[in-house]
Parts: sequence; structure tokens; C-alpha cells
Amino acid sequence: MITKEQVVDLLHPLQDPHLHRTLEETDGIEEIKIKEEKNHVSVKIAIAQPNTAEQMQFQQEIVNVLKGAGVATVGLRFNQLSDEILQQYAGASEESESLLEGNTGTTFIGIASGKGGVGKSTVTVNLATSLARLGKKVGIIDADIYGFSVPDMMGIEERPVVRGEQIIPVERFGVKVISMGFFVEDNSPIIWRGPMLGKMLTSFFKEVEWGDLDYLLIDLPPGTGDVALDLHSMLPSCKEVIVTTPHPTAAFVAARAGQMAIKTEHEILGVIENMAYFQSALTGQKEFVFGQGGGPKLAEQLQTEVLGQLPLQQPYEEEDIFAPGVYQADHPTGKIFLSIANKMIKKMS
Repeated sequence: MITKEQVVDLLHPLQDPHLHRTLEETDGIEEIKIKEEKNHVSVKIAIAQPNTAEQMQFQQEIVNVLKGAGVATVGLRFNQLSDEILQQYAGASEESESLLEGNTGTTFIGIASGKGGVGKSTVTVNLATSLARLGKKVGIIDADIYGFSVPDMMGIEERPVVRGEQIIPVERFGVKVISMGFFVEDNSPIIWRGPMLGKMLTSFFKEVEWGDLDYLLIDLPPGTGDVALDLHSMLPSCKEVIVTTPHPTAAFVAARAGQMAIKTEHEILGVIENMAYFQSALTGQKEFVFGQGGGPKLAEQLQTEVLGQLPLQQPYEEEDIFAPGVYQADHPTGKIFLSIANKMIKKMS
């Protein structure tokens, strides 16, 4: 069983992600507890800026180091370093221009829905890949903090790396991606409160090296809760796409998401009706499984247009490419997404 002294030896060389000083230099290890019967180690660490994306990356580094030494499970808590230590080591560093300053030339596109389960994340990843296929520089922020799914849908297995003080997003299909899913171990549930989540989301805009983007798509949390409201208020300007199904109830609750966009002075580009119908491969007949009319009715209510109607259909299975939520360019649904992307570009130009 590992000892407290061994834990200290393993963690002392690790660097505070903001100060770039070792935990030994900052005296950042505050507490170590070991449960021998469960081979469990709990550590309390003080760093310069807790509740940031850097903390999540650092957390994973600590877990990897301890598990590499044979520890079965790891518990972590973070505090902020004392003002004395911060003043001693904090140097003046130039911050890169934040996307939130609104003058980077990047167009924000929020993908919103009134409720979960309507395919909002599917729409996000496929609009992003379609825009990339049209030659645009595209990124995704998976801001659906409690229900993150973008990495899984895109078949992303690697994680972001930190370079200096910036996080480098993962890129797949020509799209740069950042998600809470990259910073959570073993698909653990998120139990953070609102203020902590707000800081994390701010980090996704300020501390990720996005480079030169034409469009940044934001997979918004469903509904009109605190996190969704914070994001709407945070963005300097934003276009929005509202996703619904044909069912009247889904369209009814989606209208609330549309009204939030209007109240925060975001422009609604249009409505996408997902699961609009099922078309038989044998007969070609369309079955309207969830009814009809929800998308057009919602568009009328929000004084916008229906950008497209998507069928119930899976992407093709490809032997060498794993991306269960991404439709291929030659797939019938992929072609619909490409048409929607073209419409959006024309509306935004």
C-alpha cells in the first residue's frame, strides 16, 4: 500500500497549471488521507485558480500519476493558494484576446432546444462538420455540462493538451472541439453548483487556443435554466438555431428557448425539425412517427423559418472510422445538413 511520503514524492514535482511552479515550491499539498482497505487516496491541493479548465486538466494529471503508482481510486479537493504565495510567484502574463470580447471575427452559433432528447447535439456536430466540408474554420463548445455527448458522437478518444497557459482543443473532421467530457474521469456525474460551472464555461472561451475561426457552435444546455441563461448573457452577440421534433409538446417547450434568445437579443437563424419522419428503405413510404407540424408552428411563433426537416435514420457504418453521430457527406441526411449549412451561411453573410 502506498504511503503518505510516497504520495508527496509523486506529487511534489507536478506544476501548478497557472503559476508553473511545482507543488513543492508552492507548498500546495494541504492534506493526504489514505484508506488502506480500499486502496484509496484523498488529497487536498491548493492552486492559483481553482474551478477552471486548467484545474480539470491538472486533476487528471494527478489521478494518472497516483493510479500509475498502484492506487485504486483517488479523491481530490482544490483550494486557492494564499495571497502571500500568489504574490510571490504570480508574474504578469499577457492574455490572448478572448472570444468573449466580440472583436475576433468569429460568429457564435448557439444550438438550443426546449428539452433534452430532441437531437440537439446531433444537429450541432453535423452542422459543424457540414460547415467544415464547405471550407469554413469551425469549432464546437459542448456547453451541455450535465449531458455532454459531443466527444462520443464524433468518436473522439484523445484529450486536449495544455500548452503554456492555453488548452489546445481536440480536432476531428476539421472541427475543433472542447467539452466537459474531456475533463471528467470514467463518465462520472457532474455535481458542481452554478458558480463553478460558470467559471468552467468562461474558461472554454478565454483559455482555449481556438485560433482563427469562422464559426463557433455552442451546444447549449436544454431548457432555460441557470447555465443556459448565463451562456446567453455571456456571449457578446450570437445567432441561434432552435431544434425541435414534430410533436406539439416538444415545439411548445422549444418556444421558451426561442424566447430566451430573443430576450437576450440573439438572432434566431431558424428552426430545425429533427425526427420529422421515418422513410422505409423498402417501400419509400414516410411514416410520421411523432406527428406533424411542430417545426413550422414553432417557426411561425418565433417569426423565423424552418431550415430543414431531418428523418429518423442512422449514419452509415464505416469499418475504419468510428463516429456514431456524424453523417457522411454522401448520406441522405448528410446532404440535408449540407443544405442547411449553406442556408445558414447565406443568412449570416
